[in-house]
Amino acid sequence: MRRPKGIKTKKSVAKRFKITASGKVLRASAGKRHLAQTKSPKRRRNLRGTTTVHPTDVYRITQNLPFSH
Repeated sequence: MRRPKGIKTKKSVAKRFKITASGKVLRASAGKRHLAQTKSPKRRRNLRGTTTVHPTDVYRITQNLPFSH
């Protein structure tokens, strides 16, 4: 069997990041999976939602998501 031609989306990156219409890269906050009872309610509340990725990492992420920009 032949491999299909063209570029592929890195699916592990596609599951973790989202690119907005303006080109910003969003990620989920780390530290929310387990051991939540030892964290304060304020800290758990602030871990909700998404935050933007640091500018130094944006290029590497967008390279792995070729069809989203």
